[in-house]
Amino acid sequence: MTIRIPWQLGDDPHAPFPPADTALEEPDGLLAIGGDLSSQRLLRAYAAGVFPWSSPGEPLLWWSPDPRTVFDTARFRLSRGNRRQLRPTGWQLRVDTAFDEVIQQCAHIRRPGQHGTWISEEMIAAYCQLHRLGHAHSFEVYAQDTLIGGLYGVAIGHMFFAESMFSGRPGASKLALAGACHWLAQWQMPLMDAQVYNPHLALLGARPLPRREFLTRIDRLCRQSRTPGNWSAQAGTVAATTLLA
Repeated sequence: MTIRIPWQLGDDPHAPFPPADTALEEPDGLLAIGGDLSSQRLLRAYAAGVFPWSSPGEPLLWWSPDPRTVFDTARFRLSRGNRRQLRPTGWQLRVDTAFDEVIQQCAHIRRPGQHGTWISEEMIAAYCQLHRLGHAHSFEVYAQDTLIGGLYGVAIGHMFFAESMFSGRPGASKLALAGACHWLAQWQMPLMDAQVYNPHLALLGARPLPRREFLTRIDRLCRQSRTPGNWSAQAGTVAATTLLA
């Protein structure tokens, strides 16, 4: 039996990634190993349908699974039960007002069945730098002025690649996801990458997309021009009830 070895990335952050369809089938989607988390390399990775993910103690690994899990932003809608639960909370949603805190919460909040975190300090620094450059964004949920939920990811052109979300109160991460889809749809960003399938995402409306189709769609969306920058001013503050009608 032939054992395939993932592509070894070199030191040049501008070097292209190997074709995503050369990723391993087992483990599903493992494409490359090594390299770094420079902004240039991360942006090249996402535009090529690739994302970094490593467990503690592992080298830096790069993935492009098949199929990919996505949300159609214009079609996203919370269930009737979730809307009924969240409507009386009085929470508010904002964008890009607390990116550093959102990623820290995603890294350190306790999750059932999870020990440790894949969001290392190196990852946090890399995505905070992407945010300062206007490429990474956070969608936030507030109870008055207290951050209680959020989601962050990377935008290239008219494509958004979600990375992680957290919930400090029941339902807050679902509302962050609803807010993200609300704004992205308004801004003609029709697709949100959610990377790998899990039952929770499926219950929220995520669907599988064959990798070949995913790559075709993101190539077109990433090429559409959109100036990087902070999104807080154009988003403003939105009451949760606006999304829960």
